[in-house]
Amino acid sequence: MKVSWDIFCNVVDNFGDIGVTWRLARQLAAEYPFAVRLWVDDLQPFVRLCPGAQVDAAQQWQEGVSVCHWAKDWQPVEAADVVIEAFACRLPPAYIEAMTQRSRPPLWLNLDYLSAEEWVTGCHGLPSLQSNRLQKFFFFPGFRPTTGGLLREAGLLDQRHAFQQDKAAQHAFLQGLGVEPAEDARLISLFAYENAGLASWLEVLAGQSPPTHLLVPEGRILGDLQRWLGVDSLQAGAVATRGALTVQVLPFVRQEAYDHLLWSCDFNAVRGEDSFVRAQWAGRPMLWHIYEQDDDAHWAKLDAFLELYVKGLSPAAGEALSDVWRAWNAGKDMGQCWLTLLQHWPEVTEHAEQWCLEQALQVDLAAALVQFYRNWL
Repeated sequence: MKVSWDIFCNVVDNFGDIGVTWRLARQLAAEYPFAVRLWVDDLQPFVRLCPGAQVDAAQQWQEGVSVCHWAKDWQPVEAADVVIEAFACRLPPAYIEAMTQRSRPPLWLNLDYLSAEEWVTGCHGLPSLQSNRLQKFFFFPGFRPTTGGLLREAGLLDQRHAFQQDKAAQHAFLQGLGVEPAEDARLISLFAYENAGLASWLEVLAGQSPPTHLLVPEGRILGDLQRWLGVDSLQAGAVATRGALTVQVLPFVRQEAYDHLLWSCDFNAVRGEDSFVRAQWAGRPMLWHIYEQDDDAHWAKLDAFLELYVKGLSPAAGEALSDVWRAWNAGKDMGQCWLTLLQHWPEVTEHAEQWCLEQALQVDLAAALVQFYRNWL
């Protein structure tokens, strides 16, 4: 009988939570002999990531995963062997009761947000005894061997490397999105939250040589882009040119296509958690727009990652990259720090690939979860 896994996802930020849990569920179902259910309280964002899915289905099969609507009117089900509450979401009380009724209680894991902060290593894998005598464990993704690692499907880097070596495949992919960049254009992808610093970055890109082709998947940054271009609205397919900068709005694409977009670009600006990890596997220089938290708690996470990431860079290149990240996340002027970063472009490009390969030496998140379960048995 297959080991059963239940993953619960409370959609908070449109695509971040469901992006991570959908990738994890698919990998567990594809690479291991497990029966995987993914419980989602809002199927609308899920359908954007998986266009073949049904937004009103109580239960549906997608890529080997049983995707279930986590309805407010919870109907009793048998608890799984492994239960994952993603990002501290609260399980239905009736489901917790079902967990207590099993002859052997399930492994209960709280899959937390990704962080490079050092305290994570001390909390990863720790148990917490609940009032009903069930035990819950904290599981932290991370960048150090003492954490749970990062989501990475089997063969991902081989696929990426083959794609980046195949100019015809890249051209065909971009052409499929309606993208026809100039031969000497630098390709940049932009997926971000609203940002007051965008206009200053666009201005310097528009005045640069060689030209830049900016690819912008539909999302929250479009309002700022519209204001800079002086247009009332932007839809997928829209193309505008100002100086050396061409801006093109792309339709929201499924996760595999987004990976290919990151692989095709010379620089990737990403947001949240899921695209942040995928940009690292792309092996290209990147810019992370971290999700803003109350009391500026996100700055500690940003600085902790930068401290790890810039190791191996020369002091000047590390400072240039850090300045760009901090200006972007503060919504400040991007012009001068971007120009400074360009002076170190070959170094930061080589470093991005090296960082990717170093992270790939660690166990991936799905494998770490499976190993934790097997050790727990």
